[in-house]
Amino acid sequence: METAFSALVGIFFAVAVYLLLSKHIIRILLGAAILGNAVNLLIFTAGRLTREVPPIIPDTLPIPAEATANPLPQALVLTAIVISFSFFAFLLVLTYRAYQELGTDDTEEMRVAEPVDEEAPPMRY
Repeated sequence: METAFSALVGIFFAVAVYLLLSKHIIRILLGAAILGNAVNLLIFTAGRLTREVPPIIPDTLPIPAEATANPLPQALVLTAIVISFSFFAFLLVLTYRAYQELGTDDTEEMRVAEPVDEEAPPMRY
C-alpha cells in the first residue's frame, strides 16, 4: 500500500513541476496546488499507513501497551492543508487582479517592465 502511495507522490511531483514550468498563470496555480497535495501525501505516507489503535495511554500504564498510531503526521497534514488553501486563495486573487490589469494570463506578455514596442536599454555606458 505504501509503495502505491509513494508512486502516486512521484506522479504528483512530476505533474506539479510540469505545470509550474508553463507559460500560463492558471497552469502555474494548478501546479502549486498539486505540489501542496503531493507534499501532504508525502508526509502522510511517511507517517505509515498501518491501522493502529489511537494514541491514548490508560492511567494505569506509564507507556502504551501496544503499538499506537503516530498523530504527528496527521496534525502536520491538517495544518498544511489550511496553509496551502490560504496560499492558493491568495495566488488566485493575485492572478485575477493581474488578469484584470493586463488582460492576459500569459507570463511572457505580462512583462510590463519590459515593453515590446520600446527599444532595449543601452548595454554599455
